Amino acid sequence: MIPKTFREVITLEDGREISIETGKLAKQAHGSVVVQMGKAMLLCTVVSNYDAADVDFLPLTVDYREKFAAAGRYPGGFFKREARPSDDEVLTMRLVDRCLRPLFPKDYHSETQVMIQLMSHDEEVMPDALAGLAASAALQLSDIPFETPISEVRVARVNGEFVINPSRAQLEEADIDMMVGASADSVMMVEGEMDEISEEEMADAIKFAHEAIKVQCEAQVKLAEAFGKKETREYEPEAEDEALAAKIHEAAYQKCYDIAKQASSKQDRGLAFSEVKDEVKAMFSEEEQEELGGLISKYFG
Repeated sequence: MIPKTFREVITLEDGREISIETGKLAKQAHGSVVVQMGKAMLLCTVVSNYDAADVDFLPLTVDYREKFAAAGRYPGGFFKREARPSDDEVLTMRLVDRCLRPLFPKDYHSETQVMIQLMSHDEEVMPDALAGLAASAALQLSDIPFETPISEVRVARVNGEFVINPSRAQLEEADIDMMVGASADSVMMVEGEMDEISEEEMADAIKFAHEAIKVQCEAQVKLAEAFGKKETREYEPEAEDEALAAKIHEAAYQKCYDIAKQASSKQDRGLAFSEVKDEVKAMFSEEEQEELGGLISKYFG
């Protein structure tokens, strides 16, 4: 049986195309897409545990790998296998993580993995600029709670003209090389290097990148609608007690503020903070501490 695929195509100003496709690969993942630009192809899969981990944060893993096989090669020399990620791969993971992490619900603590793999290499396409788009598109197709689609693009200025996702040759001639991550509504992350440009020129570059990102976010929404967006899963929200938080804040904030203002050593500050925490715990009975211990520590910080 031939799998039914769904595809959206994004056309850049210079005529190049970026396609987002789903339905053919990694169908057991909660969400999966293949993003292609030129001959470069990225496969992104996302999965998330249905049971929350016993932690007070989101255990999110973003992994990005450029396999030797993507370029038709295999490792040689001393290392015969692919091992730890390269510096460039780690930096790409961080670029994607920065935009994704704030958009998960604050009380969502299920272990979540975003795995991005370069399946096919193109000498003229820089795949790190496509990784954020692939990750967000896969999340849009899943039932994992996620606030809004995002994307990331590289913007360069070549001969006075802005270019989205430039080729390597164009990048060598550019005086702006910037990665911008954003949703349709707001810019979330900017990183790059420039050759002595003005603030106005930098703002223009960010605006130009944001317009391209808006188109990519719209394409993700269309793909999710065509594919059939899954209903967002229900999960056990994190316990909250606003009255308890206010009580601890009133008892400890000023004391901690005064300690922080003192020009004392790190060790002395640590001891002073511990004393304040002990005072806060003493405000509660043993039964209350046993019942609210986690929340007391959380609200004290």
